[in-house]
Amino acid sequence: MDPLKQNPRGDLRDYLAAERTLLAWIRTGLALMGFGFVVARFGIFLQEVQALQLHLASHPLGWSLWFGTALIVVGMLVNVYAGWHHIQLVKHLDSGATIPSRYSTRAVVIAFFLALIGLAMAVYLISVR
Repeated sequence: MDPLKQNPRGDLRDYLAAERTLLAWIRTGLALMGFGFVVARFGIFLQEVQALQLHLASHPLGWSLWFGTALIVVGMLVNVYAGWHHIQLVKHLDSGATIPSRYSTRAVVIAFFLALIGLAMAVYLISVR
């Protein structure tokens, strides 16, 4: 007898692993949103420091507001996609379908995006001084 026909559903370990992965992606999304908020508010901090030191009119927030907003939106998208992917994965596990192994495209895309945001913030901080 074929073992897949006896138990078409996924093993409990598979469900628990899927839940741990979902929670890890949620933490990643929340961290991105929190970091985005800090970056967006960093421009206000720089503006206040300039106003106190030079007693001049304050300058606009610059790019930090845009970088921060981009990180918040990416964090939100990560959480939405993680929830959607988890639902699809549980449906596959319930049906007993085989899920092909592959590298995580979304993790690689997020890593490259964050590297670009980090590079842009470094250039911004160097140009502000």
